[in-house]
Amino acid sequence: MTLTLYFARKFLYAFLGVAGVFLGILMLLDMVEQIRRFAGSDVNFAQAAELAALNVPESLYRILPLIVLLATLTLFLGLARRSELVVIRAAGRSALRALIAPVVTALLIGGVAVAVLNPIVAATTKQYELLVGQYARGTQNVLSISREGLWLRQGGDEGQTVIRATRANFDGTVLYATTFLTFGPDGSPLRRIEAPEANLEPGAWVLHNPKVWSLQSDNPERDATRPEELRLPTDLTRDQIRDSFSAPSAIPIWELPEFIARLDAAGFSARQHRVWLQMELALPLLLAAMVLVAAGFTMRHSRVGGTGPFVLMALLAGFAIFFLRNFAQVLGENGQIPVALAAWSPPVAAILLSLGLLLHLEDG
Repeated sequence: MTLTLYFARKFLYAFLGVAGVFLGILMLLDMVEQIRRFAGSDVNFAQAAELAALNVPESLYRILPLIVLLATLTLFLGLARRSELVVIRAAGRSALRALIAPVVTALLIGGVAVAVLNPIVAATTKQYELLVGQYARGTQNVLSISREGLWLRQGGDEGQTVIRATRANFDGTVLYATTFLTFGPDGSPLRRIEAPEANLEPGAWVLHNPKVWSLQSDNPERDATRPEELRLPTDLTRDQIRDSFSAPSAIPIWELPEFIARLDAAGFSARQHRVWLQMELALPLLLAAMVLVAAGFTMRHSRVGGTGPFVLMALLAGFAIFFLRNFAQVLGENGQIPVALAAWSPPVAAILLSLGLLLHLEDG
């Protein structure tokens, strides 16, 4: 038990050290990038540092498997240089048992990252995008989402409503030059509403000076009405609209299942979000696989020689797994392979292959 705790502590220290180095490098690079990006604006050094501090957690989270890989290389190269693995084998203890502590620690790190760091990254990413929008455009100026405009859809028991706007404010709570198309439960069009402005309030869209056409009328233009204000019920919120503009990584993992259910209810495809959710859940296994891959090439005595090529092979193997994971994610998002296969097959395959390598090297 003492030896297990010793390896766990050594691995945790190595992980924190490598993560700290990457944090410092990414912070400096991001600060330089923010200063260059807003060179012609009124953004000062403190604001650039704030933007960098908000943007770095996402970058650090993305390279977490690489950090674990480098931490494992650091750990076992240090153990081999001090001949600690030789002492363990001489004492009659299998070197494979020394892997239990780093693997379990990597699993715990992955669990903490998914449960705690993921929501933090989502929150900092949203705040970063908000501040960038304010610094780049001044205060809350309107912006054009795309050439075709902004499209939203909301669903309910009474049918669905498709919303189009030519532009919106920074968080999507004020839409300009809007068109609302309401459909019944059977898909038949019910009415069309055009308004110069629509404001999102809790539970309703508030349309100012709209024009309403009843699409079930014999002459919709003749029967059109122009109320001063019209309230349309909605279950959309500012965060949901902002999330719909962003990648699935901008949504905290605890909110993803509910967000996926709402996408399904509104008629949108939630496959991309499902793939991201499953890949986040598989992150602890991926980190454990990185530990096993790095250990497979470095659990040898340093006096044997050839340490450099083995380290390079471990890095190449780690990058190959990372590439395979991203490739499987693309296939899953495009519907080429099932969601579970896209998320879980790369780490499982890496674990099995690395275990095969370790058993071959240790037991012949």
